[in-house]
Amino acid sequence: MTARLDYQWHLRQVMATRGMFSTTDLIGQLADRDIALSSSQVYRLVVERPERLSLKILMALLDILDCSMDLIEPVAAAGQDRKTRAAGGGEASPGVGTLRPKRARITPAGS
Repeated sequence: MTARLDYQWHLRQVMATRGMFSTTDLIGQLADRDIALSSSQVYRLVVERPERLSLKILMALLDILDCSMDLIEPVAAAGQDRKTRAAGGGEASPGVGTLRPKRARITPAGS
C-alpha cells in the first residue's frame, strides 16, 4: 500500500527567522516580482496552510526569503497512523488486537 503524505506549512516561522514579523512585509516584495495579492490573501497565505499554491508564488516566496524548500515539510497523513494501529502495527495496549465483539443472541421472550 502506498504511504499517504500530508504537509506542514512553515511560512510564518521562516519569515520570523528572517526578521519579517508582519504579513504586509510580503506585499511589496511580491509586487516587485509581478505578483499582485491583496493584504487579506497574503495574510491567509502566511497564517493558514494553503491547499493550492501556484509555482510562481512559491518561487517568489523562496526568492524573497532566500531559502530552499524550508517552507513545506512532508509528514505522514493522520489517517495513515490510525490504519497502521488498527492493523496491529502500532503501539496499542497489550491484547487489544485479539479482542473482538461478541455477537448478540436474540431469544424469544417465552423461552
